[in-house]
Amino acid sequence: MGPPRSKKRRPTFRRLLKTSGVKLENKLKNRQLKQQNVAKKQRKEQKRLRQAVKDAAIRTPRPLETYRKRPEEEEDEEEFLETLPTDMMEDGDLQQMTTMARQASFITRDLSSCGPVHGGKKRRSEVVRSYEKVPRKMAKTEEKEVIHLLPIKDKTGVIPQSVERVKKQQVEEEEEEEEEEAAEQTEEMEDEAALQSAAQLTEEQREQLRAQKIHEKKLHIAALASAVVSDPSSNIKRVKELRGLLMESDPCVAVTVRKLVMVSLMEIFKDITPTYRIRPLTPAEKAAKVKKDTQQLREFEEGLVSQYKFYLEDLEQTINDWKQQKKKRSQAVGFSSYLGLAEVAVRCLCELLLALPHFNFHNNIIVILVPLMNDPVTKVSGMCCDAFRKLFQQDKLGGASLATVRVISGLVKRLNYNVRPEVLRTLLSLRIKEVEMKKDIEATAPKKKFMNNKERKKNLSRMQRKWKKAEEKLEKELLEAEASESKDKKIKLHTETLNIVFLVYFRILKKAQKSVLLPAVLEGLARFAHLINLEFFDDLLNVLQTLIQSGDLTNRESLHCIQTVFTILSGQGDVLNIDPLNFYSQLYKMLPTLHAGKPNDDIIIVLRCLDAMLTRRRKQVTLQRAMAFVKRLSTLSLHVLPNASVGILAANRAAVHSFPKCDFLLDNEVQGSGFYLPELDEPEHCNAQNTALWELHTLQRHYHPVVRRFAVHLSVGAPSEGSAALGADLSRRSPVELFDDYSVRDMTFNPAVAAPSTKKKDHFTVGVTLLDAELQRRAENILTVTEETELDFTTTHTPNTH
Repeated sequence: MGPPRSKKRRPTFRRLLKTSGVKLENKLKNRQLKQQNVAKKQRKEQKRLRQAVKDAAIRTPRPLETYRKRPEEEEDEEEFLETLPTDMMEDGDLQQMTTMARQASFITRDLSSCGPVHGGKKRRSEVVRSYEKVPRKMAKTEEKEVIHLLPIKDKTGVIPQSVERVKKQQVEEEEEEEEEEAAEQTEEMEDEAALQSAAQLTEEQREQLRAQKIHEKKLHIAALASAVVSDPSSNIKRVKELRGLLMESDPCVAVTVRKLVMVSLMEIFKDITPTYRIRPLTPAEKAAKVKKDTQQLREFEEGLVSQYKFYLEDLEQTINDWKQQKKKRSQAVGFSSYLGLAEVAVRCLCELLLALPHFNFHNNIIVILVPLMNDPVTKVSGMCCDAFRKLFQQDKLGGASLATVRVISGLVKRLNYNVRPEVLRTLLSLRIKEVEMKKDIEATAPKKKFMNNKERKKNLSRMQRKWKKAEEKLEKELLEAEASESKDKKIKLHTETLNIVFLVYFRILKKAQKSVLLPAVLEGLARFAHLINLEFFDDLLNVLQTLIQSGDLTNRESLHCIQTVFTILSGQGDVLNIDPLNFYSQLYKMLPTLHAGKPNDDIIIVLRCLDAMLTRRRKQVTLQRAMAFVKRLSTLSLHVLPNASVGILAANRAAVHSFPKCDFLLDNEVQGSGFYLPELDEPEHCNAQNTALWELHTLQRHYHPVVRRFAVHLSVGAPSEGSAALGADLSRRSPVELFDDYSVRDMTFNPAVAAPSTKKKDHFTVGVTLLDAELQRRAENILTVTEETELDFTTTHTPNTH
């Protein structure tokens, strides 16, 4: 048999865990109690030590203050004693005075009081007088932290030993203050010396001195900037030192140094700024204990935000000084240099606007730059407008665009619509298109590849397949939810932005129709017409028709009105039962008056209008109207630039494909009664079916090869196959694309036009030679007779009078 089984129960794991926890608690309490006892003993010992030192100091006798008198004073005292009447003083009085002089209390007591020496033991009646005699306490001085050392004991007693604790921060601050004061003094002395010496230097020496100073400042700025960029978390204080150079007081180099510092700080912030927005810490987060690395990161972020804020304030102050022509006390920068500094400040703000749209104070930058879009200085307003165009184009979510549009709307309303048209034209760069929105969402949504059934059966067991299927279903739902959430947020921002844009446009149409902003408004309506709500269509069409019929608009403005109308009708407005015949007539009337020279940007608007009027609405357009437009466009293509001719012929090709019966224009036979009226401005009644496209034969000899190809293609009926068909490079591109691709903006042809042939004839015929010999002989006889006959103008012919 084995050893007897113990009757004691084994403790369970939970009980062991519980008892171990209690033990640990007890150990912790004991340790704390021990520490408290040790601290209490140390405090008692220090208290005893201080009491012993105090008692020793009190018990030691204090000798009277003695000093050796000068010989002159001793002689004067002897002379004075000799002159005293000593015969009235007895020997006992003299002895008493001597004993009293030996007692310390006689010297140390208050000599001005009339009371006895030990009168302080009795109770005084005059409390106020005794209170006045109490010495005043000095102003409370700052308590110094003292470290008590072990005391020293000698013959006189115990001598305490202590050392004052040195505060590193205080010492560093004092050293910095001393250095700053010394630097200021040296700078003042150097400035005075420089002013004195500059008056004595020649112009060439002054220029050399200035170049040397600028070189030194550049090296200093480069050293500080490289230190910050190499280790931003440790050297963020160097940014403050760099900002101090914005207050450069040397008038020789002040402007140059300030510009260099502005640009350097801009590049530094673009480099060291994180890709997230830094929010302020809550009181709870500040009070919580964190790791050392986390604390360093928080300090860096706090310093970065504060320095960035101060930098933006400096730039804003520079711009305000230029706008207000405010002269500083330092006189370092003159009025003539304010514009240059302000341009650099605006450039830095524009760069930060584009580079850091996610970071703090982005809305503040927008508020500063939007009023400068309307500045009379062209360079400043141009920089701001270009910056906001780029911001609109790169803003995918729409938050920055919404903030900018709000500020622009407030500016237009505050200035009572007296703003530059470029301010509203920047809104044309807004990325508010449904196609782009879907594209952006598809690009930003993460793509997850899921396993098919074959892969599941091959690689996984039955239970694993079941779990995998459930997991993939959940992931699909999460991806759909994430994409729909981002899409809803984006559409919400875009809707709010468009509402503000249309509010600005409709206000100008209602209150400022004679304003210079009307072309920009009409262009914007044409750009975003497909996004206008259906309830505004009737009122907007009536306003646009009134504007066109008034005759106050230019060709470009009228074209924008027509484009807006047909963009609406080809989009959501197709449900409206409206026949825009007046707008067809207006465009037909305007075609011969378009500019045929270099600024032919109106042609591209015409091509967009034709696409919306003929191609998309081919079911609502009559054949007579289509043929009238094809004929007039062919006539227009004869006298415009080659890229415009290519675009117009491509539009004619699209019209011929949409209306196949337009091939009547390629035949000489007359269709119906009447004859063609080219000067009539009504496309329905000009009888275009009774004419032919003779312009195509002229265009077949055009100097541009692409125009020749299109003319040949159209003259045979615009076939899709065969030898006369166009290649894929031309047939698949829209008229607008062809207009841009073959542009002659750079004064070059695309493709290059062949040079004329330089072949010389073998022989030249002198004079005029006819093929018919008889006719040639008669011509020569007549010419010779006229040469030999002399005319006499002196004789006058008198008619017979009956």
